[in-house]
Amino acid sequence: MEIVQPKGPSFTTEGHVIDWQKWNIRFGFNSREGLVLHTVSYNDDGVQRPILYRASLSEMVVPYGDPTDPVNRNNAFDAGEYGIGMLANSLELGCDCLGEIKYFDANLVDSKGNVIQIKNAICLHEEDFGIGWKHTDWRTGHVEVRRSRRLVLSSISTVGNYEYGFYWYFFQDGTIQFEVKLTGILHTQAIEPDRKHPHGNLVAPQLFAAHHQHFFNMRLDMMVDGMNNSVYEVNTKSMEKGPDNPYGNGFYPVSTLLKNESEAVRDLDLRTARFWKIVNPSKKNILGDPVGYKLFAGENCFPFAHDDSPLLKRAGFLKHHFWVTPFDPDEQFASGRYPNQHAGGEGLEDWVKADRSIENEDVVVWYNMGHHHITRPEDWPVMPTAYISFILKPTGFFNRNPALDVPPSKAKNSACQVDGHTSCH
Repeated sequence: MEIVQPKGPSFTTEGHVIDWQKWNIRFGFNSREGLVLHTVSYNDDGVQRPILYRASLSEMVVPYGDPTDPVNRNNAFDAGEYGIGMLANSLELGCDCLGEIKYFDANLVDSKGNVIQIKNAICLHEEDFGIGWKHTDWRTGHVEVRRSRRLVLSSISTVGNYEYGFYWYFFQDGTIQFEVKLTGILHTQAIEPDRKHPHGNLVAPQLFAAHHQHFFNMRLDMMVDGMNNSVYEVNTKSMEKGPDNPYGNGFYPVSTLLKNESEAVRDLDLRTARFWKIVNPSKKNILGDPVGYKLFAGENCFPFAHDDSPLLKRAGFLKHHFWVTPFDPDEQFASGRYPNQHAGGEGLEDWVKADRSIENEDVVVWYNMGHHHITRPEDWPVMPTAYISFILKPTGFFNRNPALDVPPSKAKNSACQVDGHTSCH
């Protein structure tokens, strides 16, 4: 498959600042976190409205479920101990990225203080993303459809035997998505003939791979239309049957303000379709509601290690999916500043004990994504890519669909013409 843009990409860059469609994005790259977003904003009818001040991968932990030696000590902190940025790949056109590509080098310092450069560590390009919006008027047969396009800012790191691709996506409708792509080679062990292992699966004859998990903690320094924000948890409830709900089908969302850190230590709940909303109480939309963005969860899980295990002593932030703290420049990493030099108890789990106010404050949202990997033969010898992500979606941030002004695609043949209107299906 070839991606051709005869007029070139629709983004422009100046240093590490990107202008694309209505987005303005500044980004950086460092040894520990790798790719970092700074000052992300959206141009809404000529007004540059901020959404994120800073967003990054705070920590990444890979605990294994095999209690036997030596795998029982296999609980790597890939960001805090290894450094995701230091392990970044040099990317290649047509292999790691596809299309009209803009590459950026990473300039870092190694463990001995020497300056090093990783060529083409960061990739920037655009992708078609299917239908952005569409409607068919069945009365007249008139069709309107617009293609969705997204901007992709990415890097890939090799940590031991695994590859991790880190992708920030920006959409024309104001949506932001972060996705991790997991591939590479499983951690395996030889095993005697005709024997199976209770804590892993055979992936080839006499070769088993232990079950394990991959956790990614994201630090999101929010700036939704201004510095001071508040966070709500939204749960959907079934309506009681009665005269106002005669068929028992009614349901409604309930928003609860999280006022301090202890109230904001939360977990996902599929039974209530739970999500979290970050709003600016001082800014209202056309309907009189506070403008906001909501966090949609993708795949997730809980750790299975015990609370008093060495793993969860050092990675206590994994005990819950969602945390909120007030901004503190010293609180950058969920596992603490030096996770390989402490026995446990530092970082996010310790900071929230102060129970500080997070109402109408400069807030930082911490979100954990967990990939639960029960190994299988199809993962061998190289694992097909697994995907895990979350989405930040505008909720009342705009007064209407901000992608209404996306122009129709230019037709190349008569099949894309409907009643004289250019409209590709």
